[in-house]
Amino acid sequence: MTTINNIQPLSAEDVFSLLKNNFKEYVNSKLDSNLEIDYQHVQNIINVLCPEIIEGIAFTITVDDEAIIVSHDEERNEHNSDVLEQHLNDFLAEKAG
Repeated sequence: MTTINNIQPLSAEDVFSLLKNNFKEYVNSKLDSNLEIDYQHVQNIINVLCPEIIEGIAFTITVDDEAIIVSHDEERNEHNSDVLEQHLNDFLAEKAG
């Protein structure tokens, strides 16, 4: 779990919009890849799905006025998602800071 200070502050809707419009291009340029990334948004929770890498929900983002929290299922160690998670954290820190 990673906690990012929500300095702007960004709402869950703002984060969802940023992810949908910018994260795929951001991460694909960093990884020199062409990953498909999908999102689900309900209230203050955003699920990030990377079906080519991880079956089901890859990351869960919880947004409130003070913090953006990125977490993932610790039980799912069959995929190396550390690099993807680091890029997600960097992207969110850049946007929230």
